[in-house]
Amino acid sequence: MHLCPEHFSRFVEKRVKREIRKQIKVYPGEDIAVAVSGGKDSIVALKLISDVFGPRNRVGVHAITIDEGIANYRPPSVDIVRRFCEERDIQFHLRSFSELGVTMDEIVPLSRDSSPCTYCGVFRRRLMNDEARKIGAKYLATGHNLDDMAQSVMMNFVRGDVERLARLGPHEKVQPGLVPRFLPLRLIPEKETLLYALVNGLEYWDGECPYWQEALRNQYRSIVDELEDRSPGSRHSILSSYDTLRPMLYKEYAGADLHLCQCGEPTVGSRCKSCDLLEDARRRISNL
Repeated sequence: MHLCPEHFSRFVEKRVKREIRKQIKVYPGEDIAVAVSGGKDSIVALKLISDVFGPRNRVGVHAITIDEGIANYRPPSVDIVRRFCEERDIQFHLRSFSELGVTMDEIVPLSRDSSPCTYCGVFRRRLMNDEARKIGAKYLATGHNLDDMAQSVMMNFVRGDVERLARLGPHEKVQPGLVPRFLPLRLIPEKETLLYALVNGLEYWDGECPYWQEALRNQYRSIVDELEDRSPGSRHSILSSYDTLRPMLYKEYAGADLHLCQCGEPTVGSRCKSCDLLEDARRRISNL
């Protein structure tokens, strides 16, 4: 389709609002949190969520940003998110890996055969969930777009990790200690989120993480992009197939019996993955 900026924006907003209605139910007086890195996807997600909810509907919207401790990369994006929240009267919350006693700049040189993204992802999820829980948020939104979702589905299929596929989200079951996530941009292609940010004059951070090449996801990004080039619509087909399987996955993999780790986060085992990786990171750092 060929659309002017105004009608293109409406086209995106209509689909996002429909996804929000499908995924969550929020009532006046409740709070929702949005994980915001400052990149185009999370800024667009925060903008659209604040448009839908906010003071008009008496729903508290909170932005949660995680500082992983990556010099010259994260500080500029934190400033962008802070300004965005000040302009729109959104409550801003900043958490940092330094609270855990580590930074990614310290971890990366010592990660050896492990991908540094493993540490980063686990620690980010821990801090996001912890902050959302402290806020009292009913839901936590992330800015995952259609490309991200198709890649995640492919990754879990190829690795045979069907249980993780069942937990991919949006989360329908509320488990104690875990703030359920919803994904308002899950049907919006990455190029459209970029275009939406541009035509609406949204400031966002387009810097690249200096450690991005270590991510396993890069391989699947290339695979999905090639599939989409050869057969347009492949991303939607991948996600549609997953949505068809979701009821069966939920039935087969019911919510695990969770209890609290010593850090306060819910876990299946005696200790959560975050504490295991944190101990490993601290040990490697102390051995320098």
